[in-house]
Amino acid sequence: MNPIKKAFKAIQYLGLPKIWFYTLYRLGLFTGHFRRQTPTKMAFFSGEPGLLSFTAFPQINKTHLDKLLSEADQIRNGIVTIFGGHHILLDLSLGSSNKHWTELEKIPAEKDIKFIWEPARFGWAITLARAYAHSGKEVYAQDFWDKTLAFLEAHPPNRGRQWQSGQEVAIRLMVLVFCDRVFAHAAASKPEKRRRLWGAVVEHASRISPTLVYARAQNNNHLLSEAAGLYSAGIYLSGHPQAKEWRQKGWRWINWALQNQIDEFGTYIQHSTNYHRLMLQLALYIDQLRRLAKDPWDEGSLTRLKAATGWLWALTDPHTGRAPNLGANDSAYIFPLTQVPQEDFRPVVDAAGKAFLKIDIYRQQVLSEMADWFEVEPGQPANHKQPHAPDMLRLDQNEGRAFIHTANFRDRPSHADQLHVDLWWRGVNVGLDPGTFQYNAPPPWDNALLTTRVHNTVTLDGQDQMTQAGRFLWLDWAQAEVLAHEIDDLGQIIRVTAEHNGFINLNARHQRRIKSSASSWIIEDALLPCERGTDKVHQAQLTWVLPDWDWEIESGNHLILTGEEFSLTLQIEGILKLNLFRGGERLFGEMTPYPTWGWASSAYGEKHPVLMVKVENIGILPLKFCSIWRFD
Repeated sequence: MNPIKKAFKAIQYLGLPKIWFYTLYRLGLFTGHFRRQTPTKMAFFSGEPGLLSFTAFPQINKTHLDKLLSEADQIRNGIVTIFGGHHILLDLSLGSSNKHWTELEKIPAEKDIKFIWEPARFGWAITLARAYAHSGKEVYAQDFWDKTLAFLEAHPPNRGRQWQSGQEVAIRLMVLVFCDRVFAHAAASKPEKRRRLWGAVVEHASRISPTLVYARAQNNNHLLSEAAGLYSAGIYLSGHPQAKEWRQKGWRWINWALQNQIDEFGTYIQHSTNYHRLMLQLALYIDQLRRLAKDPWDEGSLTRLKAATGWLWALTDPHTGRAPNLGANDSAYIFPLTQVPQEDFRPVVDAAGKAFLKIDIYRQQVLSEMADWFEVEPGQPANHKQPHAPDMLRLDQNEGRAFIHTANFRDRPSHADQLHVDLWWRGVNVGLDPGTFQYNAPPPWDNALLTTRVHNTVTLDGQDQMTQAGRFLWLDWAQAEVLAHEIDDLGQIIRVTAEHNGFINLNARHQRRIKSSASSWIIEDALLPCERGTDKVHQAQLTWVLPDWDWEIESGNHLILTGEEFSLTLQIEGILKLNLFRGGERLFGEMTPYPTWGWASSAYGEKHPVLMVKVENIGILPLKFCSIWRFD
């Protein structure tokens, strides 16, 4: 795209305030203002915490306790888990440098910065805190202090990459506060150690405030995280001279963010199940602090949190806890206060339901540890049905469910995935979203799974639904709407028709209809002319991403997949020829493969081969496809 045209479009879609805040941030770096505002001297706090330590700990069953202690013992031996699946050696010096963080902003990291930052989010410290709380063993408290003090020694204030991001600093600050409250009465928690931690909280809070302008330019989880960090410091170190400022500023931007980042239907601004969960975890942590500090929620914030809880509840499978891998996914999980696997969304939905809706959604003690840590009331049993998310309508069957994405973007989209359909059968994701893999990697893997071409939807003339203007920037946003839906006698949605305008420049609109029956789905796609038809020939391409199962093709357009528990047949009508890919290679057909086709990522930094079907239809508009899914 022409640079001048790109600049004008960026202003049009992002808005002048964001451009202005980002410009101020760059100006602060260039002039040295942020360097002066974030000195490299250690801080000391001579007072006492403004919050009491935990007086009681949650209870868990023996199976979970055994697993927890095994994980905590691995941490003591220097092995930690990041992104929910990667087991690595914990290097507490990772990212250390004598350079001020503002200097490092100009120097690319030696590897994906996420792998440098993730261990410093101190998720492992939460595990040690839970192990100590549930077992009473001092070895976990001692290990927490050994590792925490070693980290602080390796990363002096504002030096090194662990100080580059205000959000990363804020997340670490919140975990330090949480862990100090858990370990407060442990024999290993000597006064001098706790005072060093309190000084670190001061250093972290002092780093966040000067660059909050960057978080305001992002207006996403960065702003909410950093505001929560300031609020934590202001309440926990209430005797510090800056505590009142931190508390007030944090509380102001917490409420502003919740009311401006969550729409009235509960959709979070980033259109991502992972970041939606992160937002609710932050809200639960804040909710606990504000109850202790006796700060009442703004009514507008509470209304949006209720709607946001309903949105994630609507997407979460009540039996497996899994949800569609919608939008960007960096596997953020900042308060792992449960032994339930990270891909299970139910602990967060359970806690948010109790905190904001005042109901007990699942009524399962095994899912309630997170809610117990956040000290929310048990809530009344939920007697109503699982709600719907208007931008991810759900079609339920006896053994399956389908979701269709119909977003109305108010802020930067992360993926060009309008009308993507996510299909599930017996708790297995059979029509899946490829996820993210990595934000920062050599081509072709530099945030490559965000395009229309790798989602379960349609491209026209090889064009994405939106214009990609950067690794994280889409312009010409495609907007979708639900045109009609049908409900059966039981109140379940059985048919949805929706469309988006992402191909308006090609004089076309994509309309998709999905219909459910007892053991099948029928999905019809139509590329329709916006105005009077022309003689222009178009190429439409339909994609389906499927699990990596045994396969065979019959009659040219029947794909049969056989899994461990069931098989499915995908029949696609209205096509020239079926093409099948796996792991960047062609298995069947004639279409030339692309390296990113046939891959999916369920956790950040991890990718695994899947099957990808691509079919084409060439001709004058309208062009149509019909996909029929049957299950045995």
